Amino acid sequence: MNKLAMRIAPLLAALLLVACSSTPVLDAPAVPVPAAFKEASQPVTAADGTTWKSAQPAEAQARGQWWLAFHDPVLSAMVDEATTANASLAVAAARVKQARALAGLAESDRSVQLGAAVGAQRSGATSQRSTAYQASLSASYEVDLFGRVAAGVSAAQADASGSEATYRSVLLALQADVAQTYFRIRATDAELAALAKSVDLRQQSVKVNQSRFDNGDIGEFDLVRAKTELAAARAEAIGLQRQRLQLEHALAVLLGKPAADFAAQSNPLLEAALLPAIPAGLPSALLERRPDITAAQRAMVASNARIGQARAAMFPALGLSAAGGGESSALSNVLKWSSRSWLLGALMSVPIIDGGRNKANVARSEAVLEESVAAYRQNVLVAFAEVEDNLAGLRILAGQSEQIDAGVVLARRSADLAQKLYQAGRSSYLDLLDAQRNLALIERNAAQLRGSQAVTTVALIRSLGGGWDNAGVN
Repeated sequence: MNKLAMRIAPLLAALLLVACSSTPVLDAPAVPVPAAFKEASQPVTAADGTTWKSAQPAEAQARGQWWLAFHDPVLSAMVDEATTANASLAVAAARVKQARALAGLAESDRSVQLGAAVGAQRSGATSQRSTAYQASLSASYEVDLFGRVAAGVSAAQADASGSEATYRSVLLALQADVAQTYFRIRATDAELAALAKSVDLRQQSVKVNQSRFDNGDIGEFDLVRAKTELAAARAEAIGLQRQRLQLEHALAVLLGKPAADFAAQSNPLLEAALLPAIPAGLPSALLERRPDITAAQRAMVASNARIGQARAAMFPALGLSAAGGGESSALSNVLKWSSRSWLLGALMSVPIIDGGRNKANVARSEAVLEESVAAYRQNVLVAFAEVEDNLAGLRILAGQSEQIDAGVVLARRSADLAQKLYQAGRSSYLDLLDAQRNLALIERNAAQLRGSQAVTTVALIRSLGGGWDNAGVN
C-alpha cells in the first residue's frame, strides 16, 4: 500500500496543478477608449457669434431619477406607473428571479447532501413470507478536486449578475420610452395648436372672400382657392390627430394599460419649456454606467467560468457517500442498536473513451467566450457612438431652434402685414395665402424641433446609462 501511495501521489499532484489552471484568467478585452467625447467639446455658438439660450443644468439631479430634471410632474407620475405595471419589465424581473434560483442550485453542489428514508418491504414464497422495515440517514459529497463545482457556481453567479444588469437595461429603456413618447405627444399637441391657428386663419379668409365675392369685389377663383386651403388645413389636422392617437396607444402599452382606457391630456410643448443640459462626462465612466455593458461583462465572466467547468469534466471526479440506519423484521426494533447498519463509500470516476465529447465541449466553451468578448467590444463601440450621435443631435438642433424661433417672429409679422394689405386692397389674395402658408409651416417646424430636442435629450440620458457625473465637464 505504501508503494502504491508513493506512485499515485505524484500523479495526483500533477492533476491538481492542472486543475488549478482549468479556468483561464480572463483578461479585459482591448477596447479603444477615447479621452473625451468629440462632440462634448464642440462650440455652442452660431457662425455669426450668436450665443444660444442656456438650458437648466442637470448635474445636481440624482442619476437614479433622471426624469426629475425635466421638472414635469405628469412625466414623473407616468414613469412611476410604468415601473410598477409594465409587462416587459415584469418579464425581465422574473428572469432575474430565475437566474438567482439557478445560482442557488449551483451553490448547493458545494454542500453535503443529506437525506432520510423510511420504508417497508415484504417478500417470500407462498408458504413463507417475511417483512423488513428500514430507516436510514444518508449523506453524499463531491470533492471538488478540479474546480468543476466552483466553476459552475461562478458561471451561475455571473449569469445572475448579468440578468440583473439586463433588468436595469430594460428598466432604463422603459423609462426612456415613456419620456420620449410623452414628449412626442406634447410636440404633436403643439403642432395641432399651430394647425388650429392655421385653420382659423383659413376660415377668416373664406369669410372675407365670401363677403367680397358677394359684393362683386373679387371673382370666384379667390373664393374657391380660400375654401380649398381651408379643406386642406382641416385634412392635415385630422391626419395629425391620427398620429397622436397612435402615440397615445403606444404610451398606454408602456404604462401597462389597455389603449381604450387611457387618454393623454393635451399639453403642447411650449416655446418657453427649458430642457436640462446633460453633461456627457468621460467615456471611461460610460463603461461603468451602462447596464447593457455590465451585462456583456458578466456574460464574459460566465463564459470563461464554463471553460473551466468543461475542462474539469476531463479529469477524475471523487464522490464520498455514507449511510446509517436500522433494519429489522419488527418495526419496533428498527431504531435499536442491535439493528444498526452502515455504509461508507468513495468513488472516483474518470472518462477514458468519450468519442471526443469533452474535448468538443471545451472547444465550444472557448468559442462562446470569443463570442461574448466580441459582443462586449461591439456594445462598447455602439455606446460611444450613441453618445456622440445624441450630443451632435442636440448641438445641431439647438442651432436650428435658434434660427427657427427668429423665423417664427418674422413670419408672424409678415402674415399680419399681408392680411392688412389684402384687406386694404393693396395686395392679392395669393400674397396673403403665401404668408399664411409660411407662418403655418414655420410654426409646425418649430414645434417639431422642440419635440426633437426633448426626445434627443432623453436619448442622450439613455445612452449615458441613465445618468451623468461631473467628471471631465468644463
